[in-house]
Amino acid sequence: MLRALIYILPLALTIFAFIDCLNTPEDEAKHLPKIAWVFIILLFWIVGPIVWLAAGKVRHAPAGGLAPSRGRRSTWVAPDDNPDFLKSLKDGDKKDGDRQDSEARLAEREADLRRREEELKRRESGSGPEDPTPPTT
Repeated sequence: MLRALIYILPLALTIFAFIDCLNTPEDEAKHLPKIAWVFIILLFWIVGPIVWLAAGKVRHAPAGGLAPSRGRRSTWVAPDDNPDFLKSLKDGDKKDGDRQDSEARLAEREADLRRREEELKRRESGSGPEDPTPPTT
């Protein structure tokens, strides 16, 4: 098992560094172009990945203990200060009016369905008045 670990660990490190290098934007690769780092990682099997992880990429320090994310705020914002949250509340208010309209339509459809079911039961039992006018075609 220990013999296998001698080969698996550097292979895993190489694969990790290779994928990390491919996912890194071109402007964050330090000292060399990104393609050169790919060749270094793949050609120098053990040393290449270690050098990439140590010196090949710009590392950002987390702001306020949060992990950095691309294109988003890196600091925590209270909900009442967050414009996206406030916008979602306003959109929710607009949807409430639509919800009331749809509930009214649903109630009308349910009432119509109940009326039709009662009419069908009366026709099947023969106890209710049937429509004296034949349907027009």
